[in-house]
Amino acid sequence: MTTSTFPPDGYAVIEAIVAPPECLKLIAALATEPGAASGSRCLLSRDWCKRLAARLRAHPAIAALLPVGHVASQCTFFTKSASINWLVPIHQDLSIPVAERVDAPGLGGWSEKEGGLFVQPPIALLERLVAVRLHLDDCGPDDGPLHIVPGSHTRGKISPDDAATARRQEGVVSCEVGAGGVLVMQPLLLHASSKASGASQRRVLHFLFGPEVLPHGLRWHTAV
Repeated sequence: MTTSTFPPDGYAVIEAIVAPPECLKLIAALATEPGAASGSRCLLSRDWCKRLAARLRAHPAIAALLPVGHVASQCTFFTKSASINWLVPIHQDLSIPVAERVDAPGLGGWSEKEGGLFVQPPIALLERLVAVRLHLDDCGPDDGPLHIVPGSHTRGKISPDDAATARRQEGVVSCEVGAGGVLVMQPLLLHASSKASGASQRRVLHFLFGPEVLPHGLRWHTAV
C-alpha cells in the first residue's frame, strides 16, 4: 500500500504531538541509556520506546500519513549541542536495519552499525518508508534544523553530484519544529542539516516505519 495521502512535497510538520513535560521525561529516560549521550540507533528494543512508537503511529494526524499495517523498525536518537555538534551534507536515507544477510538481486550496500546489520533495498521498498522525527527541544533556525528539497523523493535514487546540484538550483526549505512536534517525511527526500549554534541543544527521536513483510526474504531486525 502506498502513501497516497502523503503531501506532494514529501514532508509535513505537525506540532504539539507530545506535551513539553513528556518531552522532559523522554530526555530523562535517554540520559540513562548507555551510549545515548552522543546518539544511538538501538532504542526500539526499550519498552518506553516501543510504547512511544505505538503512540505516535496511533495519533490521528500521523496515522493519516502512514499506510495501514506499517510497523516501527528503528528509532535513532540524534543530539546536537555545544559539545556534540555536526553537519550533514545533502543526501537520501537509503539503508534499513535487517535481521540477517540475504543474497538476492537488488540488495546492496551491506554495512554494520552499532552491531546491527543494514542493507540498501530496492527503490520500490524505499518509496514505501516513512520517517517520524519527534523533537524533544524547540528547533529554530540556529538549532541545526533539517533542510529539505521539496518533492525530491519522487526522483528515485539520486547521485551525490545530482543531489548537490538540486540543492543549488532548487534551494531548500528549513524545517523548524517546536518541542513535542514531529517532522514526518519520506526518507528518499533530499535532506541536510547544519551545525547548531553554541547555545543550542537539539534532541530528536527519529522513527522509521515500513511494511511488516519485506521482499526477498528480508526481515526487520526489530518490528513494533
